[in-house]
Amino acid sequence: MACSQDSLPYRHVPEAPDKFSAGAVAARIIDGLGFRFYWATEGLRESDLSYKPSKDARTSEETIAHIYEMSIMIANSATGIANKRGQDKKLPFVEMRKQVLENLKKASDQLRIASDHDMENKKIIFERNNKVTEFPFWNQLNGPMADCLWHTGQLVSFRRASGNAMRSDINFFSGTAPE
Repeated sequence: MACSQDSLPYRHVPEAPDKFSAGAVAARIIDGLGFRFYWATEGLRESDLSYKPSKDARTSEETIAHIYEMSIMIANSATGIANKRGQDKKLPFVEMRKQVLENLKKASDQLRIASDHDMENKKIIFERNNKVTEFPFWNQLNGPMADCLWHTGQLVSFRRASGNAMRSDINFFSGTAPE
């Protein structure tokens, strides 16, 4: 079943902020990720979702589930919510895709308006067995955000290998796609 959800965020990269700030830069990284994820997952078929390059690899759908889990962490960090076990409910692909894009948009919107002081206080918070562990926002950049970009690239390769290459008319430099 092909998936097309034109009302979702990130069909295009949003307008760039007027000025540079730590929050605006972090938001723009997320916007680039959202745009790439949108197009890497647009038009996936059941055969694409079940594709995996080797017996020990994840399928495309399992890779999307992993991105979904990390998108929750990204949104929670931007909004100050602790990550707890079980927050990533199992969802069908179409709903999972929608949630990833909405989580990224929520995080981007929060970070775009954050002051530099706010950014210094952004944390990744884990709550496990009544124990709270916090990591600085820096870990968000080299952790979940970078990992999501990595896995989104894998999805592009997987879909090409499964015979459903991504559209070639997407301009990742400008963040635009023909209508």
